[in-house]
Amino acid sequence: MGASVLVVGGAGYIGSHMVKLLGSTGYEVVTFDNLGTGHRDAVLYGDFVKGDLLNPADLRGLFSRRRFDAVMNYAAHCYVGESVSEPAKYYRNNFVGMLNLVEAMREADVSRLVFSSTCATYGLPQTDLITESHPQAPVNPYGASKLMVERMLADSAAAYGIKSVALRYFNAAGSDPEGQLGERHDPETHLIPLVLAEAQRVRQGGNAADTKLQVNGEDFDTPDGTCVRDYIHVDDLAAAHLAALQRLLKDQVHDAETYNLGIGRGYSVKEVIETCSAITGIDIGYRVGPRRAGDPPRLVGDATKARSVLGWSPRHTELRSIVETAWRYLSEHHLPANTNRTE
Repeated sequence: MGASVLVVGGAGYIGSHMVKLLGSTGYEVVTFDNLGTGHRDAVLYGDFVKGDLLNPADLRGLFSRRRFDAVMNYAAHCYVGESVSEPAKYYRNNFVGMLNLVEAMREADVSRLVFSSTCATYGLPQTDLITESHPQAPVNPYGASKLMVERMLADSAAAYGIKSVALRYFNAAGSDPEGQLGERHDPETHLIPLVLAEAQRVRQGGNAADTKLQVNGEDFDTPDGTCVRDYIHVDDLAAAHLAALQRLLKDQVHDAETYNLGIGRGYSVKEVIETCSAITGIDIGYRVGPRRAGDPPRLVGDATKARSVLGWSPRHTELRSIVETAWRYLSEHHLPANTNRTE
């Protein structure tokens, strides 16, 4: 059996893909999740422990019963729009929860951590491609809460010897190519599954003119007026997290490291809709709504550092490949069409 890894938030979208990768490659994995947004049946390997980062007793109990070589944390609220309207929820869960986890790790003498961060820590981009040295000035509480954690991890490395790798990734998308896992948010707010849900609604007999899909703004300073994002396949994210974990387990990390994860190419909201239409064979309509608070017009990452130091490179480098896996999962699992706005 390989190293023992605690995956916090392992019943969620990205975390469950990580649990599958760890379990299938020989790691001993334990998932800790409160199931607030995750799904118990998405945890395909290892043991499951229900608990909450906001309850320190849950963490102390877990660390007293089990010994871990490393911890990976995916437990965070991650909706930009909601963070603007409910900032306290984000600071409490994303920062205070992480502080509780770090304290529990200190007490248990566990000193290796992989943290799921975000490109939202950068705020409004000053360059076409964002590198790790880009100024961090988040424009929404979600990004600010993650930046606070990054600062805490840097201080914890210096003060307590907790070594960490924070991965700032861009827009996670796609589904497990084997069809076992996919996006199951409730409500769904991510663009690709929402566009595909609209295609599914039309395929099931819905009126195409009565579209449920809303694009949040088309007056941004981008080629077609809609937001541009760098979409990265969830399996590629998991592979990068595994590379970061292995770097930690080899004691190659000496403080708090940070890496961008993206494919280095941006796609607009309208390009995503067009790609989904091409793959599904359905003409997907949409209505235009107002901009969403806290939305930068363009976020595209430079992952040169991750490629060089972690030895990582994405396998899904085209939007079409990413969308195809998402459509396969949605079609095979017959998930209900969702009528919520894009996130």
